Amino acid sequence: MENGPKDEKTKPEENKNELQTELLKKVLKQIQSQVKTALELLDDRSGAAAKTALLAATPQNAAGSPEGRTIEGVFDGQRMVGDDGATYTIPQNYASKSKLVSGDRLKLIITSSGNFIFKQIGPIERERVVGNLALDPATNQYVVRNAEKEWKVLTASVTYFRCEPGEEVVILVPKGKISSWAAVENVVRKQID
Repeated sequence: MENGPKDEKTKPEENKNELQTELLKKVLKQIQSQVKTALELLDDRSGAAAKTALLAATPQNAAGSPEGRTIEGVFDGQRMVGDDGATYTIPQNYASKSKLVSGDRLKLIITSSGNFIFKQIGPIERERVVGNLALDPATNQYVVRNAEKEWKVLTASVTYFRCEPGEEVVILVPKGKISSWAAVENVVRKQID
């Protein structure tokens, strides 16, 4: 009986530690990027790196005036892999509601106040596939399966559509490309007679 309450108390603590670890990783990657830029500035005698660094450090808002930093990249099914090589966590709710598909081009605006704003700038060509939702017991990951393949789907998509394992769903996948991730487009509800 003593294990139950302990487990309940440690889960929020574990989540807190995971969030702190992710935040620390992001901060360290930003510091690493800034140190790299500083070293390039020291090595550059032409001033080209200084101009590039100034442009990168000059924030841009939606209207294009100074207020944030912009990074472009590709959605991998869960995160954005930036053109700078770094990965950026995308809120699952945004990815689910926007029905992002692996291969979509994204733009990340990091505002001067530290907010991350993602925008889809180049959707990849998609195709619809019908399959059944399942929960993989080994990974505790939601998947959609049909006769040919299995795709992982974001938990937020399942929650958003109030899907249950066993239900038939329509997913979006990159057309003509291999992907282990899919976006849930809709649920095929069974008609009650």
